[in-house]
Amino acid sequence: MEKKHKSGFVNIVGNPNVGKSTLMNRLVGERISIITSKAQTTRHRIMGIVNTEDMQIVYSDTPGVLQPNYKLQESMLNFSESALGDADVLLYVTDVVETIDKNELFLQRIQKMTCPVLLLINKIDTTTQEALEKLVQEWKAVLPNAEIIPISALSNFNIDYLKRRIEELMPESPPYFEKDALTDKPARFFVTEIIREKILLYYQKEIPYAVEVVVELFKEEKDLIHIKALVIVERDSQKGIIIGHRGQALKKVGAMARKDIERFFGKKVFLEMFVKVEKDWRNRDKFLKNFGYQLD
Repeated sequence: MEKKHKSGFVNIVGNPNVGKSTLMNRLVGERISIITSKAQTTRHRIMGIVNTEDMQIVYSDTPGVLQPNYKLQESMLNFSESALGDADVLLYVTDVVETIDKNELFLQRIQKMTCPVLLLINKIDTTTQEALEKLVQEWKAVLPNAEIIPISALSNFNIDYLKRRIEELMPESPPYFEKDALTDKPARFFVTEIIREKILLYYQKEIPYAVEVVVELFKEEKDLIHIKALVIVERDSQKGIIIGHRGQALKKVGAMARKDIERFFGKKVFLEMFVKVEKDWRNRDKFLKNFGYQLD
């Protein structure tokens, strides 16, 4: 008897810094979500698509849930909340460090969900068996309908079991995307994400959060991709920091980004980067819309 095709949306939610992007990359098998140790790295919902002959799983990684301080963060919260609405399976990621009551309102919404919820306790390689068992009991009391799975995304522990559970829970459905699709995002999106990741890693404190990256040119030839990227900041002082003494900082970031972009696309890249000031862009609807953020 022929196997029926299964398809569904698996949405990954949770507070910042619990390891959602690392998990997403384990599940999709490609480096789709950018990963750094700074909170709020993921600003958009990013979809990664896993195809087999009789199944298509559409994963989506969302920004960490946080109380919004400015318009950009409100948009990020909208992405996270929209993930509750269209999931066939919801992965709620927590870890062994964060307290259960960190975001009660969001948890209350998860309690009401009708789709299967897998509660993943990440980073279990950094705790004891005893502490983990206690944590599992505490979570059972808060989300009695969720299936609790302890994992370590970083060391790949229990990820195969998690993949099997997700496959079992997928509904019967034809595919939502072409079967050769890896993601719903265009190539330029990954260029901006890689550059933003390097900025997060290279610069300190507030600078990375005041930065947006726009790809103005993405021209692919047979052996080379020519990319022109614009780094947008909010103040002249930030522009100076991004460029650095004699342009050294921008050069370094550009070289780091170019290596990763070449690895991602599998061909040589010529990358030009420029810096531009757009005063207070994080609170201006026009810019947020242009950069693809979801506003009310």
